[in-house]
Amino acid sequence: MKNNRREFISKVVLGTIATGSSSMLSCRDFSNGILDGEKSMNYKILDEELQKPVFKRELFSEPVHIESISLLNYGDSFLCKVRSSEGAEGISVGHSELKNLYPLFLRKVQPFFIGKDARDLDDIIERVYIYSLNFRYNGISIGIPVATIEFAVLDMMGKIAGKSLGNLIGEIHNPEVGVYIATEFREKPLEEHLELIQNTVSQYDVNALKIKVGYQHAWTKELYYKGPIGKTEKLIPKVREIYGDKMALYADANGYYSTKEAIQVGKMLQENNYKYFEEPVMFDHFEDIKAVADSLDIPIANGEQDYSFYNFRWLLANDGIEIVQPDNFYFGGFIRSMKVAKMAHAMGKSCVPHMSAGGLGYLYDIHFVSAIPNAGEHHETHGAKSNIPFECPSSPLKITGGKIKVPTGPGLGIDIDPSFILKHIEVTV
Repeated sequence: MKNNRREFISKVVLGTIATGSSSMLSCRDFSNGILDGEKSMNYKILDEELQKPVFKRELFSEPVHIESISLLNYGDSFLCKVRSSEGAEGISVGHSELKNLYPLFLRKVQPFFIGKDARDLDDIIERVYIYSLNFRYNGISIGIPVATIEFAVLDMMGKIAGKSLGNLIGEIHNPEVGVYIATEFREKPLEEHLELIQNTVSQYDVNALKIKVGYQHAWTKELYYKGPIGKTEKLIPKVREIYGDKMALYADANGYYSTKEAIQVGKMLQENNYKYFEEPVMFDHFEDIKAVADSLDIPIANGEQDYSFYNFRWLLANDGIEIVQPDNFYFGGFIRSMKVAKMAHAMGKSCVPHMSAGGLGYLYDIHFVSAIPNAGEHHETHGAKSNIPFECPSSPLKITGGKIKVPTGPGLGIDIDPSFILKHIEVTV
């Protein structure tokens, strides 16, 4: 796949030079196998994608001024309600991390949106990261508050236009989304781990599964935690043995390995026909990610922890990644994530967004996937269960034949139980 991509770019560069419009090949760098001219062309293509608008402003002929934004809480549930001066309303289901991040939501993000014309959503999302030097809080600290408000605004705009969320940020490429069941259990002994995987998979009509490899158990306070050493080497082939070739298998290390270790594990995954290797090394160790990718045939996926376009841009331009995985909450919403998906598409790469948030995280995820042209075959789900009582008139939202039908109603396409909403109280600082 990489050789085909490089051959394509080389032809583009040489063709450009032949017309006399560029002199990109004035020097060469063979240290990583890519010509300087090719990298220059890659960056040019990626930067052009970043400049393209995402939100379909043309659907709205009249201004939609954001008059109020309220963050509501009931137990572990957070809702965001948006209202326009013209009387339109939207709602989003927030990420559970808002219990820690609500001061940033209220002090650093909410004020910037008030009074803005929601038709300018692309520019609002870009500038809110500059407002009050919010880029200092990069990552989930600012991404989750921004995404929560963006989702509520998009719900409002979808209701005004009679369009689904996907139709507001692109064309519908995937009315049904293939899913894999994501499993955890990395801290468990081998036999218990395998039993838990099988119990989880048996609850759903799926043909794809992701397992955790390595010992990156983030919920232990033990300073020198090493996990069940030697388990991964047995787990990888055993899962393939259990499910045979009919189950698509994926593996995620959450950045646990060194480069050398990741290459060793990657070769095991290749031998057992796994589809991709997610976060083999730490997410922002770009050179290490590329070194792993260059040493393996299995596609490398990365991006759930990323908060910067620059990170994705470097990995794509330097052919260090095959699959981008922005998290729609962590990365700051659909508009920013769509820009990443489009950059990947321009480079011939695919997008499999990471899903977080519990609640209705899977619903936001499938709306996003519905609108990307380069979606991977399977996307993350932990099942369609939720503690949010709602109705969805346009989809049963059940996994059937390994797929979920994306709602086609306006906005998020669901109706949250009004009595549940009324249990929430407004959050203040």
